[in-house]
Amino acid sequence: MTTRLAKILLPLALAAFAFIVTFDNIIDYGSNYSFVQHVLSMDTTFPGNALMGRAITNPAQWQASYWLIIAAEGVTCLLLLSGTVAMWRARRENAARFHAAKSLVIAGCVMGFLVWFFGFMVVGGEWFAMWQSKTWNGQEAAFRFYVAILGVLIFVSQPDSELT
Repeated sequence: MTTRLAKILLPLALAAFAFIVTFDNIIDYGSNYSFVQHVLSMDTTFPGNALMGRAITNPAQWQASYWLIIAAEGVTCLLLLSGTVAMWRARRENAARFHAAKSLVIAGCVMGFLVWFFGFMVVGGEWFAMWQSKTWNGQEAAFRFYVAILGVLIFVSQPDSELT
């Protein structure tokens, strides 16, 4: 039962993280909106870099991009939370039923990975050259987030034995 409880608590912690990130991005909209604006406009990348043709300088597109990020973070939270509840309800069931209850947690981890790896590392970091900015570079934070998510995903996905 200890392992099952750990498999329930770790995604719950990720859900709490995703909730706080989503909540903070809505309540303190301007702080991270500035981040998105600078990354997409590429205004703090190396001067004259050959990638500037990718820059987005339209405020409507900044807003849409930021709301897409917030929505994806919120969906991550909801999937992880729903999955945690499903696993809690199945905690005393046989191994097959407990394993089946993991599907929403797995989906939440995948969504979180897509937000922080694909969104921040691939799109922000590489496509918009965020790595070139000393001020608006979120790659280290994103790395911490998606590695934690991957760790939970791997742990939760491990097969379960029957309760004795």
